[in-house]
Amino acid sequence: MYYSLFEIFAIGIGPSSSHTVGPMKAAKRFVDNLIQQQKITKVSRVLTHLYGSLALTGIGHGTPNAVVFGLMGLEAKDINPQSDYIAQVKNSGKLRLDNRQEIDFSFENDIVLDKKTVLPEHSNSMKFTAFDTKGKILLEEVYFSVGGGTIARQDEIRQRIDRKPYDVPYKFETCAELMHICKQNKMTIAELVLQNEKKIWGKQFSITKQILKLAQIMQENIDLGMQKDGFLPGGLKVKRHAKEMFERLQNRFNSNNMDSLTAIDWINIWAFAVAEENACGGRMVTAPTMGSAGLIPAVMRYMERYGKFMSDTEKKNASITFLATASAICSLYRTNASISGAEVGCQGEIGVACSMAAGGLAAVFGGNSAQIENAAEIAMEHNLGLTCDPINGLVQVPCIERNAMGAIKAVNAARLALQRTGTHVVSLDSIIKTMYETGLSLNKDYKETSLAGIAKNAMKC
Repeated sequence: MYYSLFEIFAIGIGPSSSHTVGPMKAAKRFVDNLIQQQKITKVSRVLTHLYGSLALTGIGHGTPNAVVFGLMGLEAKDINPQSDYIAQVKNSGKLRLDNRQEIDFSFENDIVLDKKTVLPEHSNSMKFTAFDTKGKILLEEVYFSVGGGTIARQDEIRQRIDRKPYDVPYKFETCAELMHICKQNKMTIAELVLQNEKKIWGKQFSITKQILKLAQIMQENIDLGMQKDGFLPGGLKVKRHAKEMFERLQNRFNSNNMDSLTAIDWINIWAFAVAEENACGGRMVTAPTMGSAGLIPAVMRYMERYGKFMSDTEKKNASITFLATASAICSLYRTNASISGAEVGCQGEIGVACSMAAGGLAAVFGGNSAQIENAAEIAMEHNLGLTCDPINGLVQVPCIERNAMGAIKAVNAARLALQRTGTHVVSLDSIIKTMYETGLSLNKDYKETSLAGIAKNAMKC
């Protein structure tokens, strides 16, 4: 199944694609359906039930706020960072559905965190119910946030199997098929993706312009994160480190006290900067999730800083090649496994992002298709079994450091692959299958519930 580059890399609000972006989209779609069915003016109350992982870590991930944004009819691109929408709703006790139908609203009474109920289809589940003034149900829908900000209604939850495929010229289900198509048509993975995107979006949509916009937002987040200090929200009192790390490295540079591993220091800083911006609920690009949003920008900044690019045009072309290649790799994971931490643990987020980044970097640095596959495989192979256990449900500890560690792994995986011919024993298809089986076999407490692992022990020991 081919997933569009613009499904994989989408603009949203942090800190979590599954817990923030997905619920926001679901709530908005529910309101849109009320409008479509001409019931919006009859609504007196909307009750939201959050189940499973959304309930267990929803507060830390900002899920209730995301639901409110969606009910208000907002999309990520519409949100003004200077406006405190949540405070307005809390202070007034009122919420305007799609900015047109005002209803009474209470966070405590109208958003229910049902931590004991897990719907069988997916751990990230939610139910929206709209009532009229007499308490009659006008509309009730169940949605699932299945990873990377993608949502499915209950009648669509089998979309991994049943979703209607894009009508693209180059369709592939496995990496083996992707490799065969590229060889048969004498094209790179990135070229194949760009041809598919042109067919999906048509001539009126500037593919390269929109890809560069995504890259620009990623890089802006690095620069923003390196300028800010203070503490991250949520009660853990986690200090922002990117700015002080940047300043310390600058001082070393000014005193000519650099060493041969300075590149690693830079990658850590860049990953921290974006991950800290995400933890504060900034505007981000899913890559492929919000929890892993710092990894790919950091590797791309490494690509620009340490790649042999002479002009701005070369840098732009490198960004396009990187993101197009990475999206094809992610498409394989979404087709044959998952990118949801609630479903397969953090290997589906940091692990997939690491695999994508390694493949993208290998492509930019001149790797052939076999070396790109090898880079992506190496990266995931050494993230197998990675659990999702954020302390207090916040995308902070260990998430921020994992972005940095994943970025370093991605660079090393690409370099390992480029030092070899591309011949390898373990295929990317087999490692994707292994990742999915590993994720399904993980105890549920280690899959974005904050009930085990670091989330359980760090606060006790």
